Amino acid sequence: MNAPASLQQVRDQVAAPREPSLPAIVPGFGSLQGFELAIRQAKLLSSSTLVPAQYRALIEKKQGQNVSWQDNPNAIPNCVIAMNMAQRMNADPLMVMQNLYIVEGRPSWSSTWIIAAINNCGRFTPLRFDLDDLGEQDVEYDVVEWVDGRKQWKKVKTKVRNLRCVAWAEEKATGQRVTSPAVSMEMAVKEGWYQKTGSKWQTMPEVMLRYRTASFFGKLYAPELLMGLPSSDEAGDIIDAERDSTGQFSVDIASLRPAAPEDEPAPETTAGQVTGTTTSGDPQDDDLRAVEQGQGTNTGGNWQPSAEEAAEMERRIAEEAAADQQRASAPRGRGQRSMSLE
Repeated sequence: MNAPASLQQVRDQVAAPREPSLPAIVPGFGSLQGFELAIRQAKLLSSSTLVPAQYRALIEKKQGQNVSWQDNPNAIPNCVIAMNMAQRMNADPLMVMQNLYIVEGRPSWSSTWIIAAINNCGRFTPLRFDLDDLGEQDVEYDVVEWVDGRKQWKKVKTKVRNLRCVAWAEEKATGQRVTSPAVSMEMAVKEGWYQKTGSKWQTMPEVMLRYRTASFFGKLYAPELLMGLPSSDEAGDIIDAERDSTGQFSVDIASLRPAAPEDEPAPETTAGQVTGTTTSGDPQDDDLRAVEQGQGTNTGGNWQPSAEEAAEMERRIAEEAAADQQRASAPRGRGQRSMSLE
């Protein structure tokens, strides 16, 4: 028979709760304990070199042969958000972080991960692709040019090998064959994907066609797997983005602005001619005002008044001079008269 426990031992057993009876703390934003646990996990992940650069606490900076390390203030928040997405998708956090890219602040998936997610979801047979060769074709597309600070569209033609791809799979529940929208090289040219600088559509078109159709397939038939996010290739084609040293895709805003127009030499002037720019919507009023002020015409070219126009301008100048003299000789107000008397 066991010896009776002391009163202090009984109190300790009652005060210390058993571990199995404790509520499970799930990392996330639902509670203070869950948020603190998420921060602790994010600190651990940000210290690893197995995660992409945008999740690391230290970023490597290379300037020539010099290498330095810089703190990344976005590492822990990025890790927490990636962990939250992994929890909602019931996926491994490290897998999500290794396949999630940031394009101008918007997350996007790698194309290979989209194909893997569709194949592993259990709803479809493995994804397959039908690729057809439609032969060489001349495709016309629009390009933007800036002329004198104005945006203008220009038609350009290019010759491509027009490949067309469709992604398909069979739905296991119904046995029905489901297909993605067809994507062709003609579409890539007209949408502007093909002619971007460093575009993979020019060097590996068959791979890019499969990646794009897989992304379209996932958006249509399994949007819950992608969380409504596009592929990183698709996001990079929509906006001309490049990956920086932090692993994120960014856009050079300066490259999207129109080039400043070159300074043109001013036209030569001769006796009795003036040049300049317009100041109002009426060309005749602008011409008269330009001659009076010595500025010029609305067209920026040479202009010489006729005899009737010169007489009209002289008459207007005389009328304005007479009006100014009449206003100067008008009787002053009471306050001004009292000052003159003093």
